[in-house]
Parts: sequence; C-alpha cells; structure tokens
Amino acid sequence: MGRILRVIQNVWISGEAVLLAQRGNMLGWVPVCLAVGIGCYFTLTWEPAWPFFVWLAMAGLGLLLIARLLPEAVSPFAVGLSLCLIGFILAGVRAHAVAGPVLGWRYYGAVEGRIVAMDRSQSDALRLTLDQVRLDRVPPDRTPQRVRISLHGKGPAGMTPEPGLRVMTTAHLSPPSGPVEPGGFDFQRHAWFARLGAVGYSRVPLVGAAAAHDGHAGLMVFRIRMAASAHIQKRLSGDTGGFAAAITTGDRSAISQEALHALRVSNLAHLLAISGLHMGLLTAFVLAGLRLALASHPVIALRWPTKAIAAVGALAAAAGYLALSGGNVATQRAFIMVAVALAALTIGRRAFSLRAVAVAAIIVLVLRPEALMGPGFQMSFAATTALVAVFGWLRDIDRNWLPRWAKPVFATVVSSAVAGFATAPIAAAHFNAIAHYGLIANLASVPLMGLLVIPAAVVALVLAPLGLDWIALWVMGLGLDWILGVAHAVAALENARGHVVSPGAWVLPLISLGFLFVILWQGRLRWGGLPVMALGFALWQGAARPDLLIADTGTLVGIMTPEGRALSKSKGAGFVARNWLENDGTGASQEAAAKLWQDGDIVHLSGKRALAEFQGCTAGQIIVASSTADSLSGQPCMVFDPDSLKTTGAVAMHRSGQGWQIKTARDIAGERLWTNWPKAAPQDQYVRISPTKRP
Repeated sequence: MGRILRVIQNVWISGEAVLLAQRGNMLGWVPVCLAVGIGCYFTLTWEPAWPFFVWLAMAGLGLLLIARLLPEAVSPFAVGLSLCLIGFILAGVRAHAVAGPVLGWRYYGAVEGRIVAMDRSQSDALRLTLDQVRLDRVPPDRTPQRVRISLHGKGPAGMTPEPGLRVMTTAHLSPPSGPVEPGGFDFQRHAWFARLGAVGYSRVPLVGAAAAHDGHAGLMVFRIRMAASAHIQKRLSGDTGGFAAAITTGDRSAISQEALHALRVSNLAHLLAISGLHMGLLTAFVLAGLRLALASHPVIALRWPTKAIAAVGALAAAAGYLALSGGNVATQRAFIMVAVALAALTIGRRAFSLRAVAVAAIIVLVLRPEALMGPGFQMSFAATTALVAVFGWLRDIDRNWLPRWAKPVFATVVSSAVAGFATAPIAAAHFNAIAHYGLIANLASVPLMGLLVIPAAVVALVLAPLGLDWIALWVMGLGLDWILGVAHAVAALENARGHVVSPGAWVLPLISLGFLFVILWQGRLRWGGLPVMALGFALWQGAARPDLLIADTGTLVGIMTPEGRALSKSKGAGFVARNWLENDGTGASQEAAAKLWQDGDIVHLSGKRALAEFQGCTAGQIIVASSTADSLSGQPCMVFDPDSLKTTGAVAMHRSGQGWQIKTARDIAGERLWTNWPKAAPQDQYVRISPTKRP
C-alpha cells in the first residue's frame, strides 16, 4: 500500500511540475476554451431556455471562485471550464440578439425595400439585400428585417441600383433553405445571423421608389465604396478592374465566373478577400513610409516617438481600409489582428506573438461567436497561428549561412508553405477540394501583391485628389494581370484540382485541437497533439457517404453506385447536385452522374404527369415524388413527397443488414432559433415516409 501511495505521489509531483511549466503561456488557451463552449452551443439539437443560461452563468462564476481556492497547478482547469461556459452563453446571447421574423411560406408579390448590399450569386446574377422591407398583405411583425433578391430580369433604361435607393419589384420569396443533405452547410443558421428572413429572385424590372438621400453613416460609406469601385473599373477594364475593385472596396460583382473559377482552382481566391494579407501589407507599407518620412527630419527623429506615431498612422489607414472595404467579418478579423499588433508595437512589445493572436481571437469570438463555424475564421487564425509559431521557432535558428538576397526568398517560401499546410485541411473540409499546385501559384503571386499591387493602391489613393491616380492604377493593373495569368495557367494544368470526401463531424475539431496542443503546450508533451491529429485524419479517411440522398423538395435523388453517385436528373436542382457530388469527393458533372441512373427499387417521379402514370409500388421500393403523392398513401413502399419532406428536410439513407437507416436534416439540425420546420405535421406524412417507423 505504501508503494502505491508513493507512486501516486510521484505521479502527482511530476504532473504538477508539467502544469506549472505552462505559467505565462495560458492566454492562448482562452480563445480555445471559448471556442469549445461556442461549438457546444451550435451542436445542440434543442434551444436552451433563458433559465438554462442563468444557471450556466452562476456555475461559471462559482468555478472562478473555486479556482482561487485550488492549487496553482489545478486552478487553470476550473478557469478553462468556466470559459467554456462563457463561450456557450456568448453564442446564445448573440443568437437571441439578432432574432428577427423569418418568412414562413412561399411568397409571390410586391417587394419594397432599401438597398443595403449588392453582390453576385453563383449564377452571376446581381443580388440586392434590402432592409426596411414591405411586403404586400404581410403585417410588419411578420415581415423580415432583410431580404435578398437575385435579379434575373432587366431593369428599365438608365435604371441602375445604387446604395440607399428605395426600390420596388415583384419577386418570388421563400424562407432560407435548410442543408442540402443532413449534416451539410446550414444556410438557415447563416441567414439567421445575417438577419436575412427571406431569399428569392425577380424577373421583372426594378423600379425606383425613393431617391438615395438617407444620411445613415453606413450607407454613406457604402456609396463611397461603390463610387470608388466604378471609378477603378473605368480605369481598368475587364477582370483586372474587377480584381482591383475587389481588393480595394470589397466589391466582387465585376469579376467573371471564369476568372473566379481559375482563382479557386489555383488556390489564389484568398487574394480576393480583404483579409489579413491585404490588411497586413497595407499597414506595413504605411508604417514603413511614415517611419521613413519622420526619420528624414533630424529633430523629429531624435525627439519624437516616431515608432508610436507611425503605428497610430498605420492604424488609421487600416481603419479607413476597413470602412472602405465594407467591414465584412473577414476584414474585421484582419483589422483586429493588425490593431493588436500595432498596439503591441506602440508599447514596445513584440508585434506578432501568440498572445497577440489570442487577443485578436478573443475579441472576434466575443463580438461574433458565430464566426467560429465559418471557414474564414478557421482558416485565417489557423494560418496566423502557424506562421507566428513557426517563425518564432525559426528565430532561434542561425540563418547566417543564407546569402542576404536569399533570406526574403526563404521567408516567402516558408510562409506560403506553412500557411498552405495549416489551411489545407480546413479548406478541403469545407470546399471538398485541394489545389495541387497552390504553393507554386502563391509563390508566383503573393510577393507581387506585397511589392507592387498594395503599394500601388495606396499611391493611387494619395494621387486621386490630383487626378493622377491612373498612373498608380496602371501599375496596379500590371501586377493583377500577372496574378490572373498565373491563375489561368495553373488552372489549365492537368489534375490542378483534387477532390476529397466530406469529413464527419468530429474530424475538424480533432485536427484543430491536436494542432493547437502542438502550438500552445510547453514542453515535450506538446507532441501528444500529433496522435490526436492523426486520429482526425484517420476518421476522415474512413468517412462513409450516404447510399441514398433525397432533396428536401423531392426534385432530385442520388444513389451511390460502384461508379459513383447516380443522379435522377441531368438538369434542374443544380445547386443540390453540385453539393452532393462535391461532398462525395468527385469532380463529376451532373450530366455525367445522370447517365449512371437506372430505375429499380429507387423510383423518382418527376412532375405530376409521371406521378399520374405510375401504376403503383411494391414492398421494398422507395418512391420519391416531386409532387404531393396522396394517391400512394397506404401502399407497401416508402414514399417521400414534398409534404413529408417539408417536415424533415433533406434525407440521407444508409444500407444495413436490417434495411435502410434513415437520417434527416431535421434530426441533425434539431429545433433551433433559426430552423423553420413546421410546428406539427400530420401523422400520415410520417406514415408515407416509413410504414414501420418514424425516421
């Protein structure tokens, strides 16, 4: 017994020493704990009531008090658990704070509203986001705060949408749709936090209802952005002008789908988003320029705090860039990171450190907890964390053996490789694609962005009041032409893009936690994060796709075959088909997948005529109809029609020895603030889905 006690005592002493060695490095774990709590909130299938949040707040406060009484080596665990509870509460409070009416039915009629955003859809149609919405015969308390409409028609001559303009049109609107398959991207949740209560399209002319005279500060900045974008596009034509407008004003509406495709395939699409790269290059250029200008005057250089003054000036430039670019979430993250780095520089601290990254992540998670679930947050902080950690390790390595000219080349290669490897799993998980030549494309493009494009953009802004901005824009255009050329050349290479299967729910969390443990933990135990990452990749490798997928409207069916997924239609439901095939990890087209379809036990009745001509089903068959299938009620087969699918969302089915295992989008998404499932469904609708059990 005494020997056992001594072993336990030795283990405790050793463990306590390991934990105490983490002192001074605990700040990096704060956003990790917050993220765990936020992630737990979003994975629930039910919506907590307010008393639940009150109990969590009391528990979190109690843990903080208990932490003061625990031994120093153990108290961080209590604090960490408290931070997890705080993250959960932050996500819940944010979800309730953005609450607004969501359209509960399909609407066709007059729509009136004020233009507050403009962009392009995947079909290249101009999209308008409207607020101050009015719908015909819809009471104000049921009218969405914002709606988004794609314009598929042509407006009257001289009619150009502009920021703040109040417009009218006749449009088809519907509630934000659910995932295209169970566990897929949840557009309902995304729309909830964007305060979009309805989405749709219009094919009739857009009519101006009131002039854009609103003095709202946000709309004034919006007008300046769009005016700047139009000015740039007059100076630079085609995709070059659209690229320039995107990286300066955030307006991507002028870039062709062909150019976007080339940028995505070559892994250069991140250059379009005003993120950490652009914000960092801009502030670095302004900071260096101001320091050089201040240092040129002897009195100022000797008596004034030139570093702090230059940092303040660079921060002002970053804030202006944030406003001009529209201030989306990615740009806000980049600005916060730059602001933290400049503040550290001002007080004499290291500008780029893991503590600075942690502070930036904390601020973003507190302000926008929902950002955690998006690829932008995950990729930007993964890249930044990896870069800061790797260059921190390289700081202690002697690099004097490198020639002077080779050091910046070495830094560029290392930074591109590190950022690429850190973001590749996240990009592959969200977009099901890997750019095989992405490193080459980035090495050929990113240095030019820093040396030519961003400096030219700053000079163009300075020269604009003199009317000489065309000179800098011409130089900027040369750099962008090169980048577009690289994108098209790389995209044209054989096997430029690979496809990967969609991972399971636990894959990215395991990879991320293992990665963060390697980065943040102090001591040799940090390498324990590698097996955790390996487990995540192993689970990804074994990810199984559904044998049968049914769209939530019954308009498309996909069944897995030895040759790949077979689709029931070669045209129509293109968005759903594209997502299914991408999640399968194949690059097949919908037309090619439709050629694999063969009628058998799975029957798709597309349209009322096909349903009317159907003679009846047999036991073991699965019938999917795109129209209400009342005529098949009571038959011995499984029947899915729009009425039943409305209550369940998209359906995924797996074959097993006991038959079909059914999983619905409603099973995964649950009953949350942003879901829009019918409150109650007739019992016969569930009978149609399965004669033996409710899915």
